[in-house]
Amino acid sequence: MLNIESRRYIGNKTKLSKWIMDLISKNTNDVHIFCDIFAGTGTISNHALQIYDHVIINDFLYSNNVIYKAFFGKGEWDSEKLNEIAESYNRLNGNEIEDNYFSINFGNKFFDMSTARKTGYIREDIEKRKAELNEKEKDILLASLIYSIDRIANTLGHFDAYIKKPITRKNFRFDIVNAKSYDNVEIFQEDSNELARKIHSDIVYVDPPYNSRQYSRFYHVYENLVKWQKPKLYGSAMKPEPENMSDYCRSSALEVFKDLIEHLDTKYIAVSYNNTYKSKSKSSRNRISLEDLKATLSSRGETKVFAHDYNAFQAGKTELKEHKEFLFITKI
Repeated sequence: MLNIESRRYIGNKTKLSKWIMDLISKNTNDVHIFCDIFAGTGTISNHALQIYDHVIINDFLYSNNVIYKAFFGKGEWDSEKLNEIAESYNRLNGNEIEDNYFSINFGNKFFDMSTARKTGYIREDIEKRKAELNEKEKDILLASLIYSIDRIANTLGHFDAYIKKPITRKNFRFDIVNAKSYDNVEIFQEDSNELARKIHSDIVYVDPPYNSRQYSRFYHVYENLVKWQKPKLYGSAMKPEPENMSDYCRSSALEVFKDLIEHLDTKYIAVSYNNTYKSKSKSSRNRISLEDLKATLSSRGETKVFAHDYNAFQAGKTELKEHKEFLFITKI
């Protein structure tokens, strides 16, 4: 089975999650409700679900929302049925599958042609099986498809570009994700600033985008795969028209961040931040400075800052020297 950490994702906190959660635990009191308002890969939420009475998980990407519902969402599923479907997918021969939307657009680019044909066939088959699948089962199959192809994608960990070399054919295996059902979870797909005005939490963990790189564009292949509306695609990376674009990746990032922090109804705020502002790549430089972030948080209460040396997951030619991850914890 595939665990939630088994995925490549820019800015993921998998290797830092224990450090983050230990610091939060040591520097907060009487916390029962935890909100992960930019949940990303969901690894922090995964830890929080083992600790707190209630966990709120949010991200506005369609693919991430499906992943959260598969791994955490309340519901029942028939494991035997899903394993039988998975085995039928593993018996597929890519050479015997006709070209489809996915293979035509992404074959011999982000995936070898056999994998691309299988992926398109499987996604279409999941859609055809809707009558025999409940929502939890469909989410598990979609998340399993994302995780299964993520391991063999011809990329550096995102879909802004593919590796411009002949693709070595890799063994595609459809594995089921390690799904669980929690009663103490709420899952949202909303703009974080809007959600902040609707919820109460004892602590809100904030890990926003840091630079101009839009996650909806970095992971457009998975967004497309989940929505399955088969839009027209453009450019060498085969992207659809822009959607779900974050203001945190624009020049207005600081004002948007201030608005979020001001409207959080919580006892504590924990914010992750890394020093990509020193990057040689302009698109990797932070939109919010360390000083502005600290000043914004300090306006709401006493703020402590913790630092950790860290070699971040990088994609492309971004060069980060003396990289540090910071965690701010503010007591309101």
